[in-house]
Amino acid sequence: MQEPGLSRHEWESEWASLEEQLADSPVDVLPELDDLVERILNERGYAIDDPVVREGDEREVVSDFLAAREITRLVADGADGISPGDVAAAVNGYREVYEYLIAARSTP
Repeated sequence: MQEPGLSRHEWESEWASLEEQLADSPVDVLPELDDLVERILNERGYAIDDPVVREGDEREVVSDFLAAREITRLVADGADGISPGDVAAAVNGYREVYEYLIAARSTP
């Protein structure tokens, strides 16, 4: 088992790298943001595919992630009508979940 501080350091390093890429191509970074945040959620014990979790105390965390994921999937599928504002909303959703998990859930 990895030590919690090591995982957190790896996540912060990966997030910082992705943040740098966001300025140039936010659409291309969405899948990587999705993957990173999903891994953190899973390691922190969130069962994002479990409908019961979606109704729990921290349901906003899961619902914010799922909303960002939906936009990411629409972009990947080439859906019409996806605006830069939608992409920004997805990025901001991932960022909010990431920041919450790093700050509020600093130990598993």
